[in-house]
Amino acid sequence: MKRLAIITTHPIQYNAPLFKMLHERGCMAVKVFYTWGEQVLISKYDPGFGRVIEWDIPLLQGYEYSFVKNISTDPGSHHRSGINNPTLIEEVKEWKADAVLVFGWNFKSHLKCLRYFKGRIPVFFRGDSTLLDDTSGGIRKVIKTILLQWVYKHVDVALYVGAANKAYFERYGMHDHQLVFAPHAIDNNRFAAANDDSIRSSLGISESEVLFLFAGKFEPKKDPLLLMNAFVSINMENAHLLFVGNGQLENTLKSACSTLDQPIRRRIHFMDFQNQRSMPDIYKSCDVFVLPSMGPGETWGLALNEAMASSRAVLASDKCGGSGDLIRNGENGYVFNAGDLKALSQKMLMLSQDKKKLQSMGEASFSIISACTFESICRAIENVMKRMH
Repeated sequence: MKRLAIITTHPIQYNAPLFKMLHERGCMAVKVFYTWGEQVLISKYDPGFGRVIEWDIPLLQGYEYSFVKNISTDPGSHHRSGINNPTLIEEVKEWKADAVLVFGWNFKSHLKCLRYFKGRIPVFFRGDSTLLDDTSGGIRKVIKTILLQWVYKHVDVALYVGAANKAYFERYGMHDHQLVFAPHAIDNNRFAAANDDSIRSSLGISESEVLFLFAGKFEPKKDPLLLMNAFVSINMENAHLLFVGNGQLENTLKSACSTLDQPIRRRIHFMDFQNQRSMPDIYKSCDVFVLPSMGPGETWGLALNEAMASSRAVLASDKCGGSGDLIRNGENGYVFNAGDLKALSQKMLMLSQDKKKLQSMGEASFSIISACTFESICRAIENVMKRMH
């Protein structure tokens, strides 16, 4: 049986089920090398949410893994030198890997692995960068292009997540035969199975009213304030807005809400961060999920997958890397230009006028997202392994 070493920084809720499924399918032996080190299990503080986060679904069950010693003085994925593992290459070699799959290159040890293993064993790469935020020009653009073309010369096959990600790899020198589609995925079944509909009633929202939802980090790149301003501007008496999460803009949002007239203020609701087991019911409670991100760095927006698996209509900006792949305008939602208050307001007004249409949009969302599964990623990786051997 061929052996695939997977190199990634730390356990996350979106990858753990994939690693478990790769192991269970039995087409190859898999071992995950976590490069942040064991200290990632101790420090649970998430600066984006501004609080300690302890995920309530298992992240280290059902597959083989090890934590590689990280000697960085400031460990973490927030900077290149935060991942520094002198023994990583030797540990992968000792495990006798037949191929290596690296998640992200912009870490000291990950780039070293790409360079070392290229030409020795097949090197696969997983990343979801896009060109959506690319504003570089002149000499900076030239330098960036030279650097990234050099980086991707050390990759045999890149597993791209969608059209914007594929265009990025093509820009920096990867050819069609090196690009394999492996869509971003979440546990569709878990979100589809939600059955608690008590959240609306707890907020005093009737079934005839329309509930717009934002769930995630309250941070500038996601632009939740634009969503609040759009909701205020349409001022539909049958519409409510729910913000779920925490983050640096929390006080700004709540302060802005407190200045509004009471009739509209009572239709804007806030809930703290909700863990993974609670999120399916959160999505089920809403009619439309909105991701108004302005970037930079909204490379996909996996909340779109979650909302669509929950059979909900979706509204997202064109700065979300996944919006072009997942949203079919007028069928399961709409894409609007990031930062465009008027465009967002118009779409929200349109969606708030027809509950029946929202239900059919939700059904379309579920149909679309049903093609984006962990199984499809597994098949892509298994096919690449066969092809490269």
